Amino acid sequence: VRVRHPELGEWTLRADRSAELLFCENETNNARLFGAPNASPYVKDGINDFVVHGAADAVNPQWTGTKVAARHVLELGPGERAAVRLRLTGRGAAPARPLGADFTRVVDARREEADRFYAHVIPSTLSPDGANVMRQALAGMLWGKQYYEYDVHRWLREHGINPWDPNAPASPLRNVMWFHMLAGDVISMPDKWEYPWFAAWDLAFHCGPLALVDVDFAKHQVELLLLTRFMHPNGQIPAYEWNFSDVNPPVTAWAALYVYEREAEIRGKGDRAFLERVFHRLLTNFTWWVNRKDPDDRNLFQGGFLGLDNIGIFDRSAPMPGGGTLEQADGTAWMALYCQWMLQMATELAREDEVYVDMALKFAAHFGFIAAAMNPALGSGSLWDEEEGFYYDVLRRPDGSTVELKVRSLVGLLPLCATTVFEGDLLDRHPEFLERLQSGLARFEDALPQLAMRGEANPEGRRIASLVDEERLRRILTVMLDEDEFFGPHGIRAISRRHLDQPVEFDWQGQHYEVRYLPAESDSGMFGGNSNWRGPVWFPGNFIILRGLVQLHRYYLDRFRIECPTGSGRELNLLEVATELGARLASIFTKDQSGRRPVFGGIEKFQCDPHWQDLLLFHEYFHGDNGAGLGASHQTGWSGLVANLFLLGGTGVGARRDADEAVAG
Repeated sequence: VRVRHPELGEWTLRADRSAELLFCENETNNARLFGAPNASPYVKDGINDFVVHGAADAVNPQWTGTKVAARHVLELGPGERAAVRLRLTGRGAAPARPLGADFTRVVDARREEADRFYAHVIPSTLSPDGANVMRQALAGMLWGKQYYEYDVHRWLREHGINPWDPNAPASPLRNVMWFHMLAGDVISMPDKWEYPWFAAWDLAFHCGPLALVDVDFAKHQVELLLLTRFMHPNGQIPAYEWNFSDVNPPVTAWAALYVYEREAEIRGKGDRAFLERVFHRLLTNFTWWVNRKDPDDRNLFQGGFLGLDNIGIFDRSAPMPGGGTLEQADGTAWMALYCQWMLQMATELAREDEVYVDMALKFAAHFGFIAAAMNPALGSGSLWDEEEGFYYDVLRRPDGSTVELKVRSLVGLLPLCATTVFEGDLLDRHPEFLERLQSGLARFEDALPQLAMRGEANPEGRRIASLVDEERLRRILTVMLDEDEFFGPHGIRAISRRHLDQPVEFDWQGQHYEVRYLPAESDSGMFGGNSNWRGPVWFPGNFIILRGLVQLHRYYLDRFRIECPTGSGRELNLLEVATELGARLASIFTKDQSGRRPVFGGIEKFQCDPHWQDLLLFHEYFHGDNGAGLGASHQTGWSGLVANLFLLGGTGVGARRDADEAVAG
């Protein structure tokens, strides 16, 4: 097959067996989908219709088009093997035997190069099984790159919408307000088996494992959604294709820091220009959050579903039934983390430019205001429940009264994650920083009793910014590390298991609502019903918790020890707790003592067949009690974060690295 492309030139595709060539156009079947005429009789599903349904008129008999398949029909007896070889070559003289000895030579060379590449990335101390899991996770991340093109203005025009017409009636068409957006980029996809799409917080987490194998591509992904042709003029980062105006957690700042630190480790110096560009773009996004998601100017943030789909009593992306607002523990904690990450960037940039000291003070002060807003000293409506020792969302009714929504979920764990430790050299370089910060926060002393940001240095000169003091930290961890609540055998569950027998029931505006622990699939139709945050283990939430534990340990060191699991009598420091959590997450994919992998659940073909048992699937989320893979089965995206966990010492597979390298930022 001869292939011509206006930019890539001329190429030739060869097959080594007799094959039937099937041609069609790579264009949507408008007649089937929309009842509209097709531009060609040979549309993109023509090959499928020919092979599956025998529709001979679905492919072009002239052997031309923009999509082609070489159909091979092979008949094999028991135990027989057959291989199909195809080779795409560019201009120039082809090898004498392009599908023979030279084919074998090239494939063998590429395989050897791949082995050497991963040997450089994967710690030699890993067990063979651990190394296999880490390699497949990283390979899945690289495989997940896909070209994504979306000219929203053109798309709206083709659907009869003029976004510039002030008199045009409101349109139900999605993304009308994003007419500026123009994408034509290679993006790390959450699941390449699906139609190309991206999500902002997925993409940020992808940068963790990607930075282990291609730090330049990871930097590109961090900056992509901050470009003018992606970011909304008001500062919002597009959430995901179905609704760019929805809201994902603001984790791009963490991704930027992680990639920056990873590059500094690899190359001896971080890319300051990259960090500075990202910082300035994120200033716009931070301001959007403050102006749009704090409706009462109380530093208690909303944000909608924030990527957690059905985790709450209500659909958090929809207006509250009967009015009112939802003050979200996770939305507020995410903003506290956002402040800390921006503070980290500012202090790093201040190493070479003192202008950023003022920016660091800005974000330190804003963090203090958010911490005060979550504090019970402000009276009713606090997100902290002193009796239960946990954070909950609060429903604020139209009349100003409030009611706690007592769902024990990841939402209430995120405040402990809003913790960042700063090295002593910051104050050595800028001694006025602490003085100015403390004098500013002293004005709000009565509102900040639980704020762990007093400037006291630990024995190693480090200082901490945290939403919770040591007392609250212990109370939250006691709940989180309880195996009858959150601490499952394969990670932190998104909702406490206590809600299996004690569901949360709530009556509001004549409607009855219920949230129950569901370790596998959802019983709710929210967000299509094809994902579930009411019990399963999800890697992004666990990763942020891991980061929080490592940060807390860097400050408290070995003097802070806690029972893990709760009730076990075994006391660990917080790095050891993080290591235990990392081991439980990694165990989803590694073989247990009987040789079975929890990820495969009860699928015996995958568990027992030697041809399949070492070929892993990286699912979207995992059963809260047994670790079986659920949801999309090729969501290597954020489940690829397991690769980073193998750098966290003591995960049960033999690796030993500095914990900061695994979950830095």
